[in-house]
Amino acid sequence: MLDIRALRQDGDAIKAALAKRGFDLDLDAFAALDACRKQADVRSQDLQAERKKASKQVGQLIQSGMDVEQAKAQVAESLKTIDQELDQEVANAKAIQEEIRDFLMGIPNVPQDAVPAGNDEDDNVEVRQWGTPKTFTFEPKDHVDVGEALGQGGLDFERAAKLSGSRFAVMTGGLARLHRALIDFMLDIHSSEHGYEEVYVPYLVGPEALRGTGQLPKFADDLFKMEGERELYLIPTAEVPVTNLAADEILDAEALPRRYTCHTPCFRSEAGSHGKDTRGMIRQHQFEKVELVQLVRPEESDAALEALTGHAEAILQKLDLPYRVVILCGGDLGFSSSKTYDIEVWLPSQQRYREISSCSNFRDYQARRMQARWRNPETGKPELVHTLNGSGLAVGRTLVAILENYQNDDGSVTVPEALRPYMRGLERLQ
Repeated sequence: MLDIRALRQDGDAIKAALAKRGFDLDLDAFAALDACRKQADVRSQDLQAERKKASKQVGQLIQSGMDVEQAKAQVAESLKTIDQELDQEVANAKAIQEEIRDFLMGIPNVPQDAVPAGNDEDDNVEVRQWGTPKTFTFEPKDHVDVGEALGQGGLDFERAAKLSGSRFAVMTGGLARLHRALIDFMLDIHSSEHGYEEVYVPYLVGPEALRGTGQLPKFADDLFKMEGERELYLIPTAEVPVTNLAADEILDAEALPRRYTCHTPCFRSEAGSHGKDTRGMIRQHQFEKVELVQLVRPEESDAALEALTGHAEAILQKLDLPYRVVILCGGDLGFSSSKTYDIEVWLPSQQRYREISSCSNFRDYQARRMQARWRNPETGKPELVHTLNGSGLAVGRTLVAILENYQNDDGSVTVPEALRPYMRGLERLQ
């Protein structure tokens, strides 16, 4: 959520910056709401003053010769009228504050100056490439054909559809073990080499947690909401519960930066994605992800984004999977992000790079929603932290990349060397 004081002072500059991402900020609507709020506040203060003045009139009326009971009755009637109007004005002010909050909740984050202009993914700008795509002596298959050919130790979409419908997968045998190996491998690297603390969190969260990180109210259609006495949602990403660990807290300066890594399943309805990547594991309703989350001092967040992106890249380098990094243009930028790098892995069957991780700096946008703060030792006052997160990595898409890049002519799949210790030394799935 944006700072309301910044909107009042620099509304035109914020409007111009948001135009980079195709968002038209209605400053007139905001000004009208803010004026109504101010008017309601002033009227409430006036009524409070009138009430205070009226309550003193009993003594004055008695001194003027009025009967005590008559004076009390007259003042009580006057107070009753003021109180009724005051209650109405307080309710009006509260309603206006809710309107302003809803208005602010609907405004995306302001893009950083480094974010390029553009409308969609075609306008994203490549930053760097790593690795050389493999040249095959045969026509490489896509991950679905490779995985299904592994038989009892591979992919099964037909039985998954029998259980849950489309966009789910069943994995068995060696492939299921490889999937689990990837999770352990990623967590080990991030916790032992990159300085992240591993955490375990709930897979169900309340609406406030989703509002805190920006999924609500904007992306309600993309969430799976539970039925029951409590309003709970299946998490779309570990970003939600992990970042909200700092909600409504004031952290000591010595506690920053905080780095968390977490493995969870993720659940997304994929609203609006009909017809996109319907084959295979690229876009599913349930998938696994190892997440990276950082809470840092404001002056450290730009450097933290570069470091976090490098931590995600390190996983692909250790697996020897070719990839590239792009910076998202304004039109492709996520709702809450101020700057995002996408890491895209090479898929031989598509002869193109596909997203495997998004690494974003949200600055104080999420922290303001969550009231996640730290105490600045120089001022002694609480200030908003900056939050960052990225996939380190999406496990299913990493598995897809391995199946395609490590496939062999005989239908087998070579296990990357980095994963063999997690596979009890197994070198090949076949």
